[in-house]
Amino acid sequence: MRPEEYSPLNLAYLGDAVFELMVRESLVSGSSDNVRNLFRKSKEYVRASAQSQSYFRLFDRLSPDEQSIARRGRNSKPSGKAKNASVAEYQHATGLEALFGYLYLSGRTERLKEIFALCAPAEVDSNEK
Repeated sequence: MRPEEYSPLNLAYLGDAVFELMVRESLVSGSSDNVRNLFRKSKEYVRASAQSQSYFRLFDRLSPDEQSIARRGRNSKPSGKAKNASVAEYQHATGLEALFGYLYLSGRTERLKEIFALCAPAEVDSNEK
């Protein structure tokens, strides 16, 4: 199955894990912080409201195909709701996660890194360099 044929919620399910792994990897790189602090920091970046902000920050920089995947994720009807986010924030976060899942399944690692750099807070992104 080609990546664009997956359901947007399946892409988002995978993309959630990809995004969180990238955040954790960035936080650990060059850090001597303890695990408790790393976990607290990572939660700030992977929560729906932060991902929603990232969606808006990078949407205009996406290719038409990438925008289409992000929109499909945003417009999907998830079965649950984020604990501390509005419905709109949750939908935009789902769009971002769908994009990450799509790029991962497409094997587009460099593009994933580029997009992560655009949407990751400076503290996370600077640890990667």
